[in-house]
Amino acid sequence: MPNANAFDEKTLIAYLTTSVEGFKGPATVTKFAGGQSNPTFKIEAASGNYVLRRQPAGELLKSAHAVDREYRVLKALAATDVPVAQVYHLCEDRDVIGSMFYLMEYCDGAIYWRPDLKEVDSATQRRAMYDEMIRVLAAIHSVDLEKAQLTDYGRPGNYFQRQLDRWTAQYRASELETIEDMERLIDWLAAHMPEDDGKVTLVHGDYRLDNLMYAKDSAKVIAVLDWELSTLGHPYADLAYVIMGMKLPASDSKNSVSGLGNSDWSALGIPSEDELVARYCELMGIGSIGNWNFYVAFSFFRLAAICQGVAKRAVDGNASNAAANNVGGLVRPLVGLAMGYLE
Repeated sequence: MPNANAFDEKTLIAYLTTSVEGFKGPATVTKFAGGQSNPTFKIEAASGNYVLRRQPAGELLKSAHAVDREYRVLKALAATDVPVAQVYHLCEDRDVIGSMFYLMEYCDGAIYWRPDLKEVDSATQRRAMYDEMIRVLAAIHSVDLEKAQLTDYGRPGNYFQRQLDRWTAQYRASELETIEDMERLIDWLAAHMPEDDGKVTLVHGDYRLDNLMYAKDSAKVIAVLDWELSTLGHPYADLAYVIMGMKLPASDSKNSVSGLGNSDWSALGIPSEDELVARYCELMGIGSIGNWNFYVAFSFFRLAAICQGVAKRAVDGNASNAAANNVGGLVRPLVGLAMGYLE
């Protein structure tokens, strides 16, 4: 079977040489391991190191893999308190490598794939890293949308209703079998939709530990990665997504979604769910958060829908990683975890 991510590297390097100021070959291109959505490559050139993110090849679901939106938000955040990589160029000409892509700065930091952070030496350092994770999340939700020229980055109206409609539609487009609990979950979310409280911020959409790059020598986040799912929406969606991710079963694989499972959070130095939510509220200057069960159940649902999309691409031969087949097996467990919040 041909490699769905293959492209003519000479054509790419020639294009970058004429289109990106300061870019100079020769260069080598290497695909990063991990990731299921937009294939990502390291480019080592005579002029320095870069990162290229492209849409996967083949037919894509409508609005999925919007690397042009990633490029836009990264460019907009350059002058804010949110740590992001510098972007250099967006190529919308699909004839260059077969799909749209953008080029950005290569950040030399550390990415931690396991939320237990066992590769970190101390419980104190782990706590500091999670505190930093919440601090950066609050920074994202505090971005001045007018100053960043992002007021039109998402549609107005109830964010959760729009998201439920979107991910239900994408789930239906990727559905390979009927899952009865998923049908019940979709119905429950529709019936328990919170009233729109008017909160609108930039939201990341996939905010989790392995989408953060930390400095190699400290607990500081130097770049927030993977903005594909970002939009304007409700900030509690991101916060609930963080908690949901921590509650997932543990996994040793970079290529599968992993949480803390049955780990002892306190022994590891990792703040509890209540502590993380309280810290976020403190940073944002708000009180307690109501409807918490809905927000977390919705997060499980959305991740299940994303995983279903990965599974469908694997069946169609368009997945960016061979481990995509395994991701499809997470759909039922994720739905099961969501159902626990319905009781």
